[in-house]
Amino acid sequence: MNQTLSTILNHRSIRKFTDEVIEEAQLSHIINAGLAASSSSLLQVVSIIRVSDKSKRATLARYAGNQAYVEQAAEFLVFCIDYQRHAAINPDVQADFTELTVIGAVDCGIMAQNCLLAAESMGLGGVYIGGLRNSAQQVDELLNLPSNTAVLFGLCLGHPDQNPEVKPRLPSHVIVHQDQYEPLDMNDIDAYDSAMQQYYATRSSNQKQSKWSTQVTGKLAGESRPHILPYLNSKGLTKR
Repeated sequence: MNQTLSTILNHRSIRKFTDEVIEEAQLSHIINAGLAASSSSLLQVVSIIRVSDKSKRATLARYAGNQAYVEQAAEFLVFCIDYQRHAAINPDVQADFTELTVIGAVDCGIMAQNCLLAAESMGLGGVYIGGLRNSAQQVDELLNLPSNTAVLFGLCLGHPDQNPEVKPRLPSHVIVHQDQYEPLDMNDIDAYDSAMQQYYATRSSNQKQSKWSTQVTGKLAGESRPHILPYLNSKGLTKR
């Protein structure tokens, strides 16, 4: 196995960091790795807000659901869909198509994953913060985002101060279908539930008893940030 595969397959979310800073050269490599990511039609519809102001960090941690590592991490990057650049170049740009929001979300995810992998390759760690969308409008106002631009998620980066176990994933044959969509075999889910229960029971911190299937379907059975659509609409996105 080469070093790239090893880095990818050993990914863990890091939520506890030392006080050590990330060197500017390291951060530059991380950002450049993100910029090198694939971009749909080379539209390049992502903006990254590097938040260093301590007061804003504390506010963002609160907006994200009191996630302290937003404030404590060496670096905090906020990834945004951004069509304002394009509208500034050409006022005829129509950014309100849902397809363009999908493209922006996809490209943000690709860019952010490049950034995180670059960081992990240098011995750093991180965790994504989707909780910013709990208070999307407030985050938007704090970061002074213009029209045609919307917050998606944050990324904490820093030197790890923990060494969590790798969390099991669904087996590849459940995810990868051959030539057509195949029906789910509940035996695979039962086996994965057992693996996750074993993981939760034996991991070094935050041990618990929980079935993956019960946990995720329970989450999906409730509301999922219903304020996001009106927020995106207010930014001139996802209107048609």
